[in-house]
Amino acid sequence: MSWWHAVLVLLAGVWAGAINAVVGSGTLVTFPVLVALGYPPLTATTSNAIGLAPGTVSGAIGYRHELTGQGRRIVRYCVPSFLGAIGGTILLLSLPPDAFEKIVPVLVGFAVVLVVIQPWVSKWVNRRRENRSDVKAHGGPLLLFLIFLVGIYGGYFTAAQGVLLMAFMGMLLTDSLQRLNGIKNVLAAVVNIVAGTVYAFVAPISWPVVGLLAVGSTLGGQLGAKIGRRLPPTVLRGVIVLVGVAAIVQLLLR
Repeated sequence: MSWWHAVLVLLAGVWAGAINAVVGSGTLVTFPVLVALGYPPLTATTSNAIGLAPGTVSGAIGYRHELTGQGRRIVRYCVPSFLGAIGGTILLLSLPPDAFEKIVPVLVGFAVVLVVIQPWVSKWVNRRRENRSDVKAHGGPLLLFLIFLVGIYGGYFTAAQGVLLMAFMGMLLTDSLQRLNGIKNVLAAVVNIVAGTVYAFVAPISWPVVGLLAVGSTLGGQLGAKIGRRLPPTVLRGVIVLVGVAAIVQLLLR
């Protein structure tokens, strides 16, 4: 790896860590960078899962004030996230590499669409939350099932799992979006750690990439938790969409 490749991967890790702490979808920054640098999509995905895990933990720590008093609920949510992540990794490792390479552009496109529609989803969620008095404190079995499905998706392909979590929790819980964002960071960390641990033993990994992403995303997670909410959401969203579209083009031309 040349020095400028290393710098690029490190900076992508910082940006991804900050984005993950605020809205999710940081993978749509690092994944295209790795693919553009010549890494196979499978290696880029597995290295991402491990390298960005410290950043998701860092982001969760940055939201520790919003997580106060939510311990029991978070433990309950971590179980389906854990099981879903295992299912996602099994799915990824069971399919042949060429099948994964064919479906990746679809997954990236799906993630980009989620990022684009996120403002409208948030407005719809807020309207639903205004006139509800029958919401269960933990969201009920439906939310646990949806978190499990997101865990499968995140274990298979990590991009935009945070957007999905925020949408589902926002629809089924009445907490403030900041408190939900804290939970989202914890659950994303669980999925990345579980998937990354499995990949570390049985999947192709670029450890130099993992190290650079880990350092960058850890720093980015703290920055995102502290100042990310001051950045214009449209700027973050615009960057994510542009990078995601570039990734789709890159993958289709390979």
